[in-house]
Amino acid sequence: MRLSLIVSTYNNPAPLEAIFARLAADDSGKPFEVIVADDGSRSATRELIEKWVKQAPFPIKHAWHEDIGFRKTRILNIAITKTEGAYVVFLDGDCLPGRNFVADHIALAEHGTFVQGRRAFVDEKKVADLLAGRTTVLKLALTGHVSGLFKAIRWPMPIIKRNQEQRGLIGCNLAIWREDLVAVNGFDEAYEGWGIGEDSDLCSRLYHLGRQRKFVYGRALVFHLNHPQLDKKHVPESLRRLEETIKTKKNRCEKGLNTHQP
Repeated sequence: MRLSLIVSTYNNPAPLEAIFARLAADDSGKPFEVIVADDGSRSATRELIEKWVKQAPFPIKHAWHEDIGFRKTRILNIAITKTEGAYVVFLDGDCLPGRNFVADHIALAEHGTFVQGRRAFVDEKKVADLLAGRTTVLKLALTGHVSGLFKAIRWPMPIIKRNQEQRGLIGCNLAIWREDLVAVNGFDEAYEGWGIGEDSDLCSRLYHLGRQRKFVYGRALVFHLNHPQLDKKHVPESLRRLEETIKTKKNRCEKGLNTHQP
């Protein structure tokens, strides 16, 4: 399967390099391509990507737009238009993939569904040590610096729940068939600013399209690098917009992929 991995980022090159390194070192499977959805980072991110383009065992593309505020939904849509794979996995730039991440997502792919993976959380005070190679996720877990341990273990058998629920919808470990992304018109660019809602809105439209969620524990592990939260002033409007999508059962947004491709 051609799996396109989209990694969102903004002025945070150290975790992005760790993501590239983990993907390159994972012998269980490589992505067909990696597209960096860059919400306006400065030159350090571009230089890092240029370095990895020359050495990564997979193609890397750089989707970038000008920094005029938090516009993650827009740059994600631009990144989607650059994908060539039939299956698209989304990973946030502050999350490190575990071993077998790509192979697990390929194994979990099933038409008529999208996959929602889980994430464990790395203590903010230990993130710098982890990125510098002075410790590992395993050591941090053993010393109590990783929370959500149940979600940090690759179990002998995955736990999979099929549903159309709102709980647990997150965009940092999400896999969707490209044709389904096109059908719902991608992310809704009416969502502005950091907050919650844009990922749930996309998944809700997939529900309305007739797709089920595979809610997965024990596979496709991700480790979130904890950090201070951003301004939440946009949250109330985002929640209002999400409620409208759920209530009206619409399966397409007005301003999405259609603004970037015919």
